[in-house]
Amino acid sequence: MTKLLSRAAALVFLAVLAACGSKPEPTPPFYRDLASPTARVDAATAAQFISTYRMQNGLGGLTLDPALQRAAEAQAGAMAAANDVNASRSAENNLKARLANAGTGEVYAVENVSAGYRTFAEAFSGWRESPKHNAVMLDARATRMGIATAYVPGSKYKVFWSLVLATDK
Repeated sequence: MTKLLSRAAALVFLAVLAACGSKPEPTPPFYRDLASPTARVDAATAAQFISTYRMQNGLGGLTLDPALQRAAEAQAGAMAAANDVNASRSAENNLKARLANAGTGEVYAVENVSAGYRTFAEAFSGWRESPKHNAVMLDARATRMGIATAYVPGSKYKVFWSLVLATDK
């Protein structure tokens, strides 16, 4: 009987020890640190969160749009290359020019640009707390979106963000 209890205790101990060695749960996309060369914002997760936020405020959701995604990527890349969120103020990189280059045609569009947020959770919270950025996320005319990040290792900001919202074509 004592041997049986000893073996049972040993098995329980080994099971507990094995559980300690299991892999940690992956970080949800909302909290993933984007300050690395290979990291990209999860556009589908971002669209889901922003759409839910809009619906909580009586608005329709957003769908991801490949052309708006290209426009957001161009903006994030331009800001990263310039190490400056004001890169969109140049004539060749303003929102209208980027939308034309992305092939959207003439549409109503708005955007958020920012830098320094390392996770989508931080960016979303920062945009929600900023009246101007929040107004973009809650623009009633918007039905489509694109979102992108760009990483700059030597920058004090590390991660540059672009969110583009637009009406249907």
